Amino acid sequence: MKSLELTENGPGPNRSEEDYKIMVLLVDDQAIVGEAIRRALMNEPNIDFHFCSRAEDAMRTAEQTRPTVILQDLVMPGMDGLTLARQYRANPITSDIPIIVLSSKEDPEIKRDAFASGVNDYMVKLPDRIELIARIRYHSRSYINLLQRDAAYRALRESQQQLQQSNFELQRLTNTDGLTGIANRRYFDDYLSAEWRRAKREQLQLSMLIIDVDNFKLYNDGYGHVAGDDALKQIARTIDSGTMRPADMSARFGGEEFAVILPSTDAQGALASAQKICADIENLHLAHAGSVISEWMTVSIGAATLVPQQNEEPIQLIKLADQCLYRAKQAGKNQVVSDI
Repeated sequence: MKSLELTENGPGPNRSEEDYKIMVLLVDDQAIVGEAIRRALMNEPNIDFHFCSRAEDAMRTAEQTRPTVILQDLVMPGMDGLTLARQYRANPITSDIPIIVLSSKEDPEIKRDAFASGVNDYMVKLPDRIELIARIRYHSRSYINLLQRDAAYRALRESQQQLQQSNFELQRLTNTDGLTGIANRRYFDDYLSAEWRRAKREQLQLSMLIIDVDNFKLYNDGYGHVAGDDALKQIARTIDSGTMRPADMSARFGGEEFAVILPSTDAQGALASAQKICADIENLHLAHAGSVISEWMTVSIGAATLVPQQNEEPIQLIKLADQCLYRAKQAGKNQVVSDI
């Protein structure tokens, strides 16, 4: 049987793939989960993604974004996931949206309570990518078929597309450094704060790298600011490609400084990542005639690791990495200094 499309005169055959655009709303207080799901979906055709880290904002976000499926954490600060699921079901706008629970436990009693609260599916996080996408598409298309019975579906899709485009552009402007294309300082601060809270709660190691381009002023003076900007773009891409795990995040820290956040990474792992980045950047072979330490552009890196304690703040990890960076500069540049 042919699938149906909505036309000005009503349903018709031969729906285009664009009409099956899926909007996924993830509600989870852990930034590492949000980043992992985002990366799992980023190359999937016709799937848009929106992340909400606060349970208190979930209902308002769902009303604004009109998702075709909600991925819902069970345990969050301020409100448990089952209470939130019941609120979705009581709201006429969200009452029919499929809910997939993401839980850390494969527990029959928890599953029973979840389904009794109105959820449609249950997965243990972080789920297998293929299974996750299959379930998202299945539940979303079931919901889209339901919406197609409503004559207002066309207007809803137009509104959703406009809102998604606005949200995408706003997120891009808010979170991305305009020159290098990686995360900016604002997003860095938000991500570090979220990972710091998680590491403090679970008593996990959290590592950070602060990276400074050696003799960058001399490079700008010798090659010009256009060449300097191009060099920063190449360096940013190299640093970003060195963040191998979904939770690792690179950002432009300011000027010619960059930073990398490495959740659940010990000091040895941070040192190894920093040494690789240091070598990869020199291997770009960006000629730097003004440098006295190498014929190529190089960087110095400070690497630090902490297990956050109750009375500590993220600025302490930044200061520790910055102190290591200063020692690397004082020791001759083009090297890594760690707090090991």
